Amino acid sequence: MKIPVAKPYLDKEEAQNAYDTILTGWVTQGPKVSEFEEKFATYTGAKYAVAVSNCTTALHLAMIVAQISDNDEVICPSMSYIATANCIRYVGAKAVLVEVNEDYNIDIEDVKKKITPKTKAILIVHQVGMPADIEAFQALCKEKNLILIEDAACAAGSAYKGHKIGFHSDLVCFSFHPRKVITTGDGGMITTSNSAYYERMKLLRQHGMAINDQIRHNSTQVLITDHLELGYNYRMTDIQAAVGIKQLEKLDWIVAERRKIAFKYHEALKNFDFLHLPIEKDGYFSNFQSYSVYLKKNCPISRDDLMQKMLDLGISTRSGVMTTHRETAYKGYSDAKLPFSEDRCDRSIVLPLYVPMSDVEIDFVIENLIKLLK
Repeated sequence: MKIPVAKPYLDKEEAQNAYDTILTGWVTQGPKVSEFEEKFATYTGAKYAVAVSNCTTALHLAMIVAQISDNDEVICPSMSYIATANCIRYVGAKAVLVEVNEDYNIDIEDVKKKITPKTKAILIVHQVGMPADIEAFQALCKEKNLILIEDAACAAGSAYKGHKIGFHSDLVCFSFHPRKVITTGDGGMITTSNSAYYERMKLLRQHGMAINDQIRHNSTQVLITDHLELGYNYRMTDIQAAVGIKQLEKLDWIVAERRKIAFKYHEALKNFDFLHLPIEKDGYFSNFQSYSVYLKKNCPISRDDLMQKMLDLGISTRSGVMTTHRETAYKGYSDAKLPFSEDRCDRSIVLPLYVPMSDVEIDFVIENLIKLLK
């Protein structure tokens, strides 16, 4: 048996919607992108959504419209995919890397210690789908006059205090990479309820073009456009959006199925005192984009040995979320001392979780994992 750590859930409906879109002849950003944006905004409860080519470009645009630039500092967790910190550097600002807490999310106490007169924003990450404490960071940002940005790459379908992620802040960035809960092959989305942010992000993603292709196509008069500022080609295609529309329709069902698998893992592993399992606090709802288990120091097997033995059995796993400050691209950039993040990274294992994952596959993972842990 070969069990991957993840795979996307795509069906004939997505293929048919992409096929139908291709036959219209409109394959770049157009009516399907607009439809996807409207439906995603409605789903999250935000006023607006802007589709882009991926979450990294979403984060880049968020930095630009938040007017973050040279000599500014933005605080973010080191324990996140490297794109989180990279987007800060893209605009010339300093990424100030901080610790996470036991749920792999940014630690507010360490953030408070790192705020300086140069701090312009805090970039929180809803790591592996588990929401960060948005209200606490909203209060801190209000107190310190800072901008709050959410890296929700992993968090489509997750919720916090009764609202979907994407509702709470004015710059929330999502990913539709194949490792995420829903996918468009690649792609991203930014939700906002700030009309000024919304209009500028739409402008920036298409080379600063004053009149987009869809408006020109539908016009009965000749329209000559201008390019109002330096922009980017961060567009999503209509083919991707067509897939995304069908994926969005299934999102709540996909999340429910993922949660069933996560709870099976939890039930099977909860009595191992040398494991720390993901826990949802009151008001938190995770899509379980990943199920990450931390192996305490008294675990009878090392993380790396466990991963290799699982792979020998045909079960793929992954190591814990990376720590950006230890990557080659960040050598000499940050002198941050982040022992908790390093330990969480080095001693965590991500178990297979995807839809549909059969009971036979789930049981195979659990039975072999338990044998190796004993």
